[in-house]
This record gives sequence, C-alpha cells and structure tokens, in this order.
Amino acid sequence: QLQLVESGGGLVQPGGSLRLSCVASGFTLDYYAIGWFRQAPGKEREGVSCISSRGGRTNYVDSVKGRFTISRDNAKNTVYLQMNNLKPEDRAVYYCAAARGGCTWLAGDFGSWGQGTQVTVSS
Repeated sequence: QLQLVESGGGLVQPGGSLRLSCVASGFTLDYYAIGWFRQAPGKEREGVSCISSRGGRTNYVDSVKGRFTISRDNAKNTVYLQMNNLKPEDRAVYYCAAARGGCTWLAGDFGSWGQGTQVTVSS
C-alpha cells in the first residue's frame, strides 16, 4: 500500500524555521515527482513546491521563493521542505503528494497524499 507520512510541523515564531519531512512506504520515490501543498483555514489548497523524480528540477510558488527549499534523498525515500523566515501567512496544514509524471501545480495530478502536518507561525 502506497503511503506518505509528513512530519516536522509545529509552532514557530515569525522569522523562524522548520523542516518538513515526507517519508514514503510501500513504494520507492525514485520515479515520482513530489509536491508540497498547503491549505490554510478557509482557503483552497495551493501548491507550494515540487521536485522532479531525480531532483534536477524544482519549482516554487512566488510567495515562498528565497525562503523555502525542497530537496530529496531517494536512498532514504524522503523528501524535505526547509522553510526559513516563516511568516504568519505561511500558517497552514502542509501535505506532500506523489505524481508519476513531472512536476505540476494541479492537485489532481498527484495520486498519493499524506495526512498533513500543521504549521503555525505566531508570536
């Protein structure tokens, strides 16, 4: 059974950092693009970042460029999202998802999803 599990969320002050992890089980991530999405209360889910299957291509939504970094370690079947200089507007539940094709911002293109991890940015 394909499963993704996120971890690393929590409460952090504005300007702080968190590193989210997305660990896959039941399949190898080698052939999948991995995206991070987030959903804030009352808002639609939005794509935050995506990394291609080999890690050679990364995409970021404009609001996180220069602050977030996505990376992957296929040997550990894990994808990371390093989030620096966090802002209150980054507060959301963050999800990782796997897609057989290349990176895309369309949630429907991702067939496997984790359960999400809460990120709260507040002083």
